[in-house]
Amino acid sequence: MRKNIYIALMMLLLCITTASAQCTYKNTAFKSGEFLSYNLYYNWKFVWVKAGTASMSTVLSRYSGKPAYRASLTTRGNNRVDEMFVLRDTLLCYSSEALEPLYFRKGAREGKRYYVDEVFYSYPGDGVKLRQHYMNSHGKHTWKNATSAECVYDMLNIFLRARSFNPEGWKKGHVVKVPIADGRDTNTAILKYRGKSNVKADNGVKYRCMELSYMEKEKGAYKEIVRFYVTDDQNHIPVRLDMFLRFGSAKAFLVGMKGNRNPVNSVVK
Repeated sequence: MRKNIYIALMMLLLCITTASAQCTYKNTAFKSGEFLSYNLYYNWKFVWVKAGTASMSTVLSRYSGKPAYRASLTTRGNNRVDEMFVLRDTLLCYSSEALEPLYFRKGAREGKRYYVDEVFYSYPGDGVKLRQHYMNSHGKHTWKNATSAECVYDMLNIFLRARSFNPEGWKKGHVVKVPIADGRDTNTAILKYRGKSNVKADNGVKYRCMELSYMEKEKGAYKEIVRFYVTDDQNHIPVRLDMFLRFGSAKAFLVGMKGNRNPVNSVVK
């Protein structure tokens, strides 16, 4: 459940085309001080139970002496879910004001296991250089260097970048591909556009949303991992996430938002 929640939040609006060696992008969707919160639910023996909460904040900070956005995402399972699966994870990223990925870190507690993923980005002018670091649950550290002619992202930096997409002219079935890195590897994921629908969040408000599916390749074919619903306005805020898990299913619903950059024009009266 933890992995799919993060995948969903980082791919919420993955509607961009990765441009070779040009990784800047104009931010039109968020500003410093934005805060989003969610309720998490898990389907346990055909009954939906509250599994915990998630929150994400974005502020303007500094990275290597330069202005940069700092985004953090935390998830916390409640006592009921802890009996089945411990959920205590924190993600952090830095992105330039032009939305270039600069740094990513994920510290994940999974049952009794704790591991860390890190990605350091640099832009020498002929592509992207990655310094990837992974610490496993036994404390063993693995480092890897990689280069790419395409822009590469991670679970949080893709969320910041992709929210500024322009979906005008998209038709059902439209697909976008993008490379996603963690502390060990880089893989290609796809997003499929499924049209629009109205969704009621846990704050009692109904929103007009765009419906999209995040898919990963398994055994030679792409499989749907998360279906999510994002506000059909310039904020592109995720309202609902449906996660298809190996051991069941889970959902996340928006509880609150504050500090949003643009008017929320997607509210259904």
